Amino acid sequence: MLATVAVGLALVPGTVMAARIENPVAVFSGIDKITGRITSFDVYIGETVQFGALQVTPKVCYSRDDTEAQKITSFVEVDEITLDRKIRRIFTGWMFADSPGLNAVEHPVYDVWLTECKAKSDVPPPDDSEAKSQ
Repeated sequence: MLATVAVGLALVPGTVMAARIENPVAVFSGIDKITGRITSFDVYIGETVQFGALQVTPKVCYSRDDTEAQKITSFVEVDEITLDRKIRRIFTGWMFADSPGLNAVEHPVYDVWLTECKAKSDVPPPDDSEAKSQ
């Protein structure tokens, strides 16, 4: 029954589904709670960037086209480098730019949140030639 309703809605003229745009760059802001300094940084999808003791790796970053209300989302993994140099996963999940506190990275010193997705960055992309040669 539910599948029939969903198919019926899809066939109704004038019903438009917002197209997701997959972006190559996710933009994050982070705060060092000790200094109070806020930093904004671009991260290419699949790249890992270190912010303090955290390593931030976005897997996807979605937005909508300009005709739709923006819903910026990213699936992100965040690891912490501990004092004994071990890497510990502290967050895996979706971040939402319009609700930064919904799925927040909880850390005693650093907070990181998604601010936007974009098609290009002033930061050069990671060099894939090293990864391909290994």
